[in-house]
Amino acid sequence: MSNPRVLCLGEILFDCLADQLGLKLEEVKSWTPYPGGAPANVACGLVKLGTPTGFIGAVGEDEPGNALIKLLQEVGVDTTGVQRHPTAPTRQVYVVRDLAGDRTFAGFGQYDTAEFADTHLQAKQMPDSLFQEADFLVLGTLELAYPDSEQATHRALELAGKYDLKIVLDVNWRPVFWQDANIARQKIQEIFKQVDFLKLSKEEAEWLFDTADPGAITYRLSSVEGVLITDGENGCGYCLGENEGTLPSFSIPVVDTTGAGDSFLAGFIHQLGQHGINKLKDAETAKRIVTYASAVGALTTIKPGAIASQPTPAEVETFLASHQP
Repeated sequence: MSNPRVLCLGEILFDCLADQLGLKLEEVKSWTPYPGGAPANVACGLVKLGTPTGFIGAVGEDEPGNALIKLLQEVGVDTTGVQRHPTAPTRQVYVVRDLAGDRTFAGFGQYDTAEFADTHLQAKQMPDSLFQEADFLVLGTLELAYPDSEQATHRALELAGKYDLKIVLDVNWRPVFWQDANIARQKIQEIFKQVDFLKLSKEEAEWLFDTADPGAITYRLSSVEGVLITDGENGCGYCLGENEGTLPSFSIPVVDTTGAGDSFLAGFIHQLGQHGINKLKDAETAKRIVTYASAVGALTTIKPGAIASQPTPAEVETFLASHQP
């Protein structure tokens, strides 16, 4: 396999989705586990689109851990950077869904959030060699909530700086992983100065910047090359190079929104790799790249599960030929 051009660092887990819609956690009668975790979703999405990608994270030496590694390998994700923890379990997240299919995190079963294997990612075990050949590092902020994985994140940022990778941060704010929202905000803001591309949901943008205007955020951060703000069914906004714009969402029947933002990001990074970052200076190209990313995100919502539903390039092209955002 060719060396991964993109490295995705963070959590891989099972999203246990409620089979019954519109019920509270204690009312749900059965759950279906789907592989997920934002960085893992992005890695799988990229490989399916044709961009060689590696995943860096930690799972337990348990059956769920085995299943997740097997899945990554079947999709074609490089697993050189995956660590196994001898005693900590692989993370499982319980997700309830409303009648429209939109999800709410409902807890971690019998474990405390800090007891899972992904919190124990070791900086020392991260292979330098992966970074030497890569072009992009993609990471979220969940790992900043735990001492070991926080250290590993900073080590990855160091290596990315050393080998001149572009850094893409998907904020992916999940209060359930943190004890204190103010500490979270502070730690997230500290790494902004190292980031080249920033992806936020509208709520995250308002929480961190008091605005959901991508141009205003780009101006405030000054060091970033692009800001993407997703807002579900309301579409997305972007500031790439000097080019700003908004796109409505594609109108399609939604089954499950899990992982749509991750697929959007995979589509964006895939297109950046195809066109080259310099092409973002062209307004039409920038718009086309974001439209492609939106199509990848939209196609992920028409089937359940974040990874199983990710499209191939042919599916994206066919969709774009017949749909306008």
